[in-house]
Amino acid sequence: IMVKRPAKGDELVFLPLGGVGEIGMNCALYGFGPEDDRKWLMVDCGITFASEFDEPGVDLIFPDLRFIEEERRNLVGIVITHAHEDHFGALLELWPRLKAPLWMTPFAAGLLEAKAASDGGAEKIPVERYTAGSRFRLGDFEIEAVAVAHSIPEACSLAIRTPLGTVIHTGDWKVDPTPVTGWATDFDRFRALGDAGVRALVNDSTNVLRDGSSPSESEVGASLAEIIAAAPHRVCVTTFASNIGRIRAVAEAAARADRNLVVMGRAMRRAIDVAKECGLLDGLPEFLDQDAYGYLPRDKVVALLTGSQGESRAALARIAAGDHRHVAMSEGDTMIFSSRTIPGNEKSVNAIQNALAAKGVKIVTDRDALVHVSGHPRRGEMRMLYEAVRPEVAVPVHGEPLHLAVHADFARSLGVKEIGHALNGHMLRLAPGPVAEVDEVFVGRLFRDGTLLTTPDKSGASARRKASFAGVIAVSLVVDAKGNALADPAVALVGIPEEDERDRAFRDIVETAAANTLDGLPRPKRKDLALVADAVKRAVRGAVNERWGKKPIVEVMVTVV
Repeated sequence: IMVKRPAKGDELVFLPLGGVGEIGMNCALYGFGPEDDRKWLMVDCGITFASEFDEPGVDLIFPDLRFIEEERRNLVGIVITHAHEDHFGALLELWPRLKAPLWMTPFAAGLLEAKAASDGGAEKIPVERYTAGSRFRLGDFEIEAVAVAHSIPEACSLAIRTPLGTVIHTGDWKVDPTPVTGWATDFDRFRALGDAGVRALVNDSTNVLRDGSSPSESEVGASLAEIIAAAPHRVCVTTFASNIGRIRAVAEAAARADRNLVVMGRAMRRAIDVAKECGLLDGLPEFLDQDAYGYLPRDKVVALLTGSQGESRAALARIAAGDHRHVAMSEGDTMIFSSRTIPGNEKSVNAIQNALAAKGVKIVTDRDALVHVSGHPRRGEMRMLYEAVRPEVAVPVHGEPLHLAVHADFARSLGVKEIGHALNGHMLRLAPGPVAEVDEVFVGRLFRDGTLLTTPDKSGASARRKASFAGVIAVSLVVDAKGNALADPAVALVGIPEEDERDRAFRDIVETAAANTLDGLPRPKRKDLALVADAVKRAVRGAVNERWGKKPIVEVMVTVV
């Protein structure tokens, strides 16, 4: 595939819409052409998970793609690097707004199809399939997929050739010379690309704070096999449903210990079904359904389940609470957490582990044995990639601000001459000339809140958070046309203490503040209903704050009869 010559005014730019300055919600744009007529390539379209503390009640968070929605006629395609939710989870919701050609590996495409089928009303998305070694053109972008190891099958880095140079977008990757499933990272290809010249390496920063290199999935598999073989009774293993290599390692360990493998959880079953269709789980004994668990002898079962992050509706939480229909654990059983707790989930994971420990279940985590390994590169692995690729520019992504800063310093220490300081919404010119920020565009988030997909300011989540700290007070006033009260104020208190420290009821405090404020207003002002509502609101909030030290949400309704 021939790459054309650049025209006068052409620029190559990088514009992240998510995933930079944060871990999750990855979505990046590459633009080529003059400033007033760029063509765009999107890489990944992922989600992040809401925090119960910061976004109470919100189910999922998506990138707000309004910039590229307005430019969608210039969007030549979307390429998904791999099938983790933070890289492809927003497609079902957001692809219909873009309708651009979509490229995915077979396993990722299979998971997307399975998700759409379980969703019911999801729009059918046409997918072009690619694999490691594939080369295809989208507009002025020639894309080559390079195999990389990761904690999911078929992860690829993208070598993106343009008339102004080649960019390597690593996606998520690691070095694993002996993966359980899938391919190893293709350093021969990276070296060849480096020999030909690479303008920029847009690289994963997740584990840059850690020295050395991470162990192989094969080593995790060997460790799991030892633990399962030595366990006296039932063994349950919780891991991410997408980690097919880990699932295969558990299945092989169960078979070697002469145990049956039981699968529970729809997400786990869905991932296994797709992996089987892709030939990733060939040669293994049958995976049994969860209703077989209760019929198998205690020393002949290994259960594989979701819920490693403490999700309240997952199988693991129900087992810990003792209310799973098919599965129970008792004293002497073993629960292996073959996963890393994502920051923010510690409290819910600890609660599950404590509930299991109270039953006498033995808990095994990565603090106790090699039962999990990250899918992201530590500094030793990153050094190998930089030495293979030898980029002119390093662009740290996929990390929080500390990760990005440490990655930038690390790249400089390896001799990289230029650092592109990327941030969501900030457009970097990669070529021609020195790397520089040239524009800033709107970036934001969309909340999946029940059946709604809405912006944060319209979601009500911030008010929910405030209400969880200081409660809500509703006051209803009924007045005549002159603003005279026709009844005592009616109040409703939610999340407010019953009494202050002098044993005075807060309901009385609110009613008195509302009535006195209305009576104290000059008669001409009582006809202004907005003024009345605002005055009562401020008085009620002040009275409660004086006796409680907190300012609740106060809503006042004034009705004229």
